[in-house]
Amino acid sequence: MSAFLSLDPVLQGFLATLFTYAVTAAGASLVFFMKSMNQRILDTMMGFAGGVMIAASFWSLLAPAIELSTELGNNAWLTAAVGFLLGGGFIMGTDLLLCKGRSRERNNGRMLRSIKLTTAVTLHNIPEGLAVGVAFGSVALKVEGTSIIGAISLAIGIGLQNFPEGVCVAMPLRRDGVSRMKSFLIGQASGIVEPIAGVIGVLFAMTVRTALPLALTFSAGAMIAVVCSELIPESFKDNKLLATIGVLLGFTVMMILDVALG
Repeated sequence: MSAFLSLDPVLQGFLATLFTYAVTAAGASLVFFMKSMNQRILDTMMGFAGGVMIAASFWSLLAPAIELSTELGNNAWLTAAVGFLLGGGFIMGTDLLLCKGRSRERNNGRMLRSIKLTTAVTLHNIPEGLAVGVAFGSVALKVEGTSIIGAISLAIGIGLQNFPEGVCVAMPLRRDGVSRMKSFLIGQASGIVEPIAGVIGVLFAMTVRTALPLALTFSAGAMIAVVCSELIPESFKDNKLLATIGVLLGFTVMMILDVALG
C-alpha cells in the first residue's frame, strides 16, 4: 500500500482503472471454463456493487464537491444539482439511443447485436473511469472530504460490478454460438475505455480546479443512474432478497471505509 501511495496521482488513477478493466476481463474469461454462472452469486455481487456505488456517490463524490464549491465561493447546492442531473442525464440519454437500436435487432445479424451490447456497456464505463480518476485527482489536491481510502474503495466498488458485467456480455454471446475467444474479446473490450477515462479524469481534476465540483457531481449522477438502470433491475429480477442484502452490505462496507478510515 505504501508503494501505491507514493506514486504520482495520474499513475494511481491509471492503475486503479486498470484494475477495474482487469476485473471486467476476468468476468469475461469465464467463457473458457463454464457455460454459465450461478445467477444467485451474480445477483448478490451486483447488489453489493450497487450499494458500494451509491455510498461512494455521496461520500467520495457529492460531499467533497459541495465542500469545494463552498470553498470556491460558488452556489454549492446549485452546482451539485446541475452536475448530478447532467451525469444522470448522460446515462439516460445513451440508454434511450441504444434502446432505439435494440428495437430493430430482429432484422439485424448476430454480430451487430454483439456490437450494440458492447457499446452499451462501454458507454457506461466512461463515466465510471472518469469518477475514479477525478476521485484520485481530488485527493492529490487535498480537497476537503476526500481521502485515498475513499478513492480506492470507489475503484474496488466499480471493479466488483465490472465482474458480472464482463460475464453478462460474454456469456450470452457464447450461448448464441459465438466462439469462446471472440466472446471473451468482446466482453473484455467493454472495459478498455476505463483506464483511458481514468487518466483523463485525474488530469482534468488537477488542472481545472474550478470545474472540479461539477466533474465530481457529474460522476455521482452518472453512477447513480447506472445503478438504477442496470444493477438494481438486473439483480432484483430473479433474486430480490439476495440482491437487497448485497446492496445493504455494499453500502455499509463503503460507508465504514470512507467514514471510519477516511
